[in-house]
Amino acid sequence: MRGETLVYLCGAHSLGFAAFHLAFWKLFDWPAALRGTNLATRAVVQILNLRLIYVLLGVAALCFWLPHELVATRLGRALLAGMALFWAGRLAEQFVFLRYNVLPLHVLTALFALGAVLFALPLALGRVA
Repeated sequence: MRGETLVYLCGAHSLGFAAFHLAFWKLFDWPAALRGTNLATRAVVQILNLRLIYVLLGVAALCFWLPHELVATRLGRALLAGMALFWAGRLAEQFVFLRYNVLPLHVLTALFALGAVLFALPLALGRVA
């Protein structure tokens, strides 16, 4: 598989997670669930989620509009490496903070691993080619 094709898959992965994070208010009933916290915690949780959505949408946009540049330039490869590390870190954090044995968390764990692999593969292919 070509590096640019993998970058499109990275974009789809990022777009999917942006959509998932948009659903957090309803999925986790944040209006009710966060009511029990203080104002600062409520604000920080929601602001961080919105900023993460923004970053994921930005990464998706770069993947869809500039796949060649992400594979072929030092800056693009640095972004791919940074996102591979982002997903690898999120995978590790899954085992630290969400140690539950339920299927939805196992699916998320697999998707975090997939993100790390997807963003790393174009880098590995570039070295071989």
